[in-house]
Amino acid sequence: MSLDIKRPNINKTKKKKTGFVVKMQLNNNNRGGNKRNIFIFFFFRNYYTWILWFFLSLYFFTSYFSVEDQSPPSSIRLLSNHKTSSSLPSRALIESSAIKTNSFGKKKTSIFYFFSVSNHSFFSKIDFFVLLVNKGLFSGMKIYVYDLPASFNDDWVTASDRCATHLFAAEVAIHRALLSSDVRTLDPEEADFFFVPVYVSCNFSTSNGFPSLSHARSLLSSAVDFLSDHYPFWNRTQGSDHVFVASHDFGACFHAMEDMAIEEGIPEFMKKSIILQTFGVKYKHPCQEVEHVVIPPYIPPESVQRAIEKAPANGRRDIWAFFRGKMEVNPKNISGRFYSKGVRTAILKKFGGRRRFYLNRHRFAGYRSEIVRSVFCLCPLGWAPWSPRLVESAVLGCVPVVIADGIKLPFSETVRWPEISLTVAEKDVRSLRKILEHVAATNLSVIQRNLHGPVFKRALLYNVPMKEGDATWHILESLWRKLDDRSYRRSRVLSQ
Repeated sequence: MSLDIKRPNINKTKKKKTGFVVKMQLNNNNRGGNKRNIFIFFFFRNYYTWILWFFLSLYFFTSYFSVEDQSPPSSIRLLSNHKTSSSLPSRALIESSAIKTNSFGKKKTSIFYFFSVSNHSFFSKIDFFVLLVNKGLFSGMKIYVYDLPASFNDDWVTASDRCATHLFAAEVAIHRALLSSDVRTLDPEEADFFFVPVYVSCNFSTSNGFPSLSHARSLLSSAVDFLSDHYPFWNRTQGSDHVFVASHDFGACFHAMEDMAIEEGIPEFMKKSIILQTFGVKYKHPCQEVEHVVIPPYIPPESVQRAIEKAPANGRRDIWAFFRGKMEVNPKNISGRFYSKGVRTAILKKFGGRRRFYLNRHRFAGYRSEIVRSVFCLCPLGWAPWSPRLVESAVLGCVPVVIADGIKLPFSETVRWPEISLTVAEKDVRSLRKILEHVAATNLSVIQRNLHGPVFKRALLYNVPMKEGDATWHILESLWRKLDDRSYRRSRVLSQ
């Protein structure tokens, strides 16, 4: 069959309402070789637009009633075609214009963005728009929050106020946000996921300040035994639809030292579960060989607001390069382990005392007031690649200088890290001054302009109750993507 599309002849002196003529020639292979020509007239100019919108409206209307059968959000498919942070060049060397992003899944997203997305099929755009109008992104997803004995969570907070405010407190913030969230269900039979609120990081530091998680595995094991004895839901899936938080250095391995974390690995009873963890790297690592979501460390929103209120009235940033934190003159060799792999020591030795570098090794409760005065904030690795400085610097408008090879940063589809930060290889720290001077002379203004974006700031902070677009909200978005693979309830419904 051949298909020819032609325009009909139009009388130049007289305008007519015409459309396209489609000539379809069917080749008959029967004896005699007869051919038939069929002319079809369709879609007159004054009517085809209305017909198209009719079918679109019908599609939207019917999709409204099939929420339970939707695949993971179309926004995920759209985003997956964009360049990720790992594929974009470093902003330390290349000038680029600011990328303006929308918060996907928000009910208030403009319809015009629906028509402006490029390089995607027409029906992908339709799916995306349907997603936005179908009662919000998480419609239909339900999470049951276990009511565990207080010895697994609340007792730890009672014993120490620091438990709910330090950099590992994401486990507390997420728990509290879910308790008041619309996705929470009080009926475990209708739940897609089960959240296990065990606070393993509250007692993270010993009296001498050295990190310790020796209690974590036994505490988690006791919690799983409790669930197995009192509920049927863990046993039926071996925990594959259960969610834990591991908001400390090496995540699901539950150890603060990397070599020991690798040696001990992920607890056997948690290998099928979903782990929300601050630890993330782009290379193969035993401590992330489990279904996981990389999340930001906890920074109290109130402290951020106080720091902003104390910022210089003229907005002037009089500190060029800033770092405050643990920096050893000679890195401590603890059983063969050097703190920060010697990176912080190299920075101190090379730039300590330099006029443009403000480096301080001593604690200061109001150090965020120094961040709002700084242009560049150094974020070198500590025991683990990630650091709370990544979040603090970004939300307070200081350009994060990430010095941690292979680090995987949280929510990279929303937080366009290459547009708001610099990445410097660990081996290049002695060239730090030249790199920063190059950026200051080229694209610093672009990065600083990007840092004013409200979407990424909201995504990096936890709120109680949860706010649309904040860190807990993005965690729920990540869980939504796992519904079809992880939800026992949904798999049962689809199989019937």
